[in-house]
Amino acid sequence: MAFKTDYEFELPRGFVDSSGNIHKKGVMRLATAADEILPMRDPRVQANPQYLMVILLTRVITRLGELPNIDAKVIENLFTSDLAFLQDFYKRINEGEDPVLTATCPNCKHEFIVPISVGYKVEG
Repeated sequence: MAFKTDYEFELPRGFVDSSGNIHKKGVMRLATAADEILPMRDPRVQANPQYLMVILLTRVITRLGELPNIDAKVIENLFTSDLAFLQDFYKRINEGEDPVLTATCPNCKHEFIVPISVGYKVEG
């Protein structure tokens, strides 16, 4: 199996551009050490540490709909539900394993593991 570095996603609402077009489908790549270190030098992050995620997302989102460029203005203008989705997606693909739950069949008492879905699937 090849090592996967790019992950497709679909935003819950989508980014609305200046022409009214909605961009929902995109691709996020795995983050590198530089992706997490270099934004710390950005004056916007130094002034407001919450801005770090905006800069991180501009670095790792390689495609969003038909947009030619993913910059801070795009991320700043996402709906809050889409920003929360991308933050969670970033954490999931970069931290690895999906959460699971151990369950027991009420009839045969067999124990098994069930992946917990949060509305999208990260395939490895």
